[in-house]
Amino acid sequence: MTSFVIPSDTLENVLESQFIDRPNQFLVRCCLKDGNVIRAFLPNPGRMWELLLPETRLFLSENKLTSEKRKTQYTVIGAEREGTILFLHTGLTNCVARYLIEANKIPSLVNSMIAATEIRVGHNRFDFLLSRAEEKRYLEVKSCTLYGNRIAMFPDAITTRGKKHLLALAALSKEKIKPIVLFVVHTPHVDWFMPDYHSDIEFSRTLLEVQKDIEIRAISVSWNRNFSIGKEVRELKIPWNFLNTEVADRGAYLLLLHIARRRRIQIGKLGTILFERGHYVYVGSAMVNLGKRLARHTRRRKRMHWHIDYLRQNANSVITIPIRTSKRIECDLANELNSQLGIGIQHFGSSDCACNSHLYHSKDNPFDRRDFHDLLHRFRMQQPLQQ
Repeated sequence: MTSFVIPSDTLENVLESQFIDRPNQFLVRCCLKDGNVIRAFLPNPGRMWELLLPETRLFLSENKLTSEKRKTQYTVIGAEREGTILFLHTGLTNCVARYLIEANKIPSLVNSMIAATEIRVGHNRFDFLLSRAEEKRYLEVKSCTLYGNRIAMFPDAITTRGKKHLLALAALSKEKIKPIVLFVVHTPHVDWFMPDYHSDIEFSRTLLEVQKDIEIRAISVSWNRNFSIGKEVRELKIPWNFLNTEVADRGAYLLLLHIARRRRIQIGKLGTILFERGHYVYVGSAMVNLGKRLARHTRRRKRMHWHIDYLRQNANSVITIPIRTSKRIECDLANELNSQLGIGIQHFGSSDCACNSHLYHSKDNPFDRRDFHDLLHRFRMQQPLQQ
């Protein structure tokens, strides 16, 4: 069997472009090699914060037909991250899975046949019905592009649909059918797979709860520049013992705040501080009820307690980034941000530790910096001990 290539009857004429911005979840603006700025459909609901950086190389396919609902001429099919090609088109992930199954490239599914696709079971629909000898099994496929530190994680944003699928599949096990969830990780630079308990604690808890009822597998694939799958397809390790300890609502967090104009703000007993316009990164921790602490920070109206409450009240926007861990890493995070962004606002948020500050200023958005995402990956993607 030849290597999987994007179906020619669906997409053609792959072009290279540079990412500019993302006006909404399913739309990007990018610049073609001839300098023209165009809009392209992005068939991927993930955040992809670490991928969609300024001037990231995107690969587009020209749509043969455009409907009134699809007004864009191009569709994003992939991106390049540090020389590695990643497949982004979640709508075609089932085509990838079909190829891998039929080519016997997934060790745990060798000799499985695809009996049916898009199968309705009650109110749910699953991707595949597999058969092997007398055995029938339902298979649900998930696409994963988030990775770092040799670890892949899914999802990179809250997925209520993903949790619903897990529960529905687990219910099928009572009928003596053990279903399968297959995570397809679109990079060879990983050894481990974990649920992203930082981004979606409920999905991660559910995955742990149903692991006895559902066979959970993760594979890594590599992609060539013509969007054919490379030769290396590997099953990834899932560190269940590590996850049983770490999937808990506690740890540290970052707040990314934007101040649109230069202003003086009264910060409790610290007094009045002049804040330059730009972006601010605040480091905090909550070793219990981390989710509730983050929800509190998103609200403007509340009783002023911490230094950050006064700044939050004056910020134009705030983004919360949880880092769930059993370790106390707040000061380690602050020290790394100090090295990356420079000396912070003196004594802000650090009255109960030896740090100079827990608040750091950046003229530009840290989300546009590769080193900022590398920092997040170092703290969020902890290497598990060998199991």
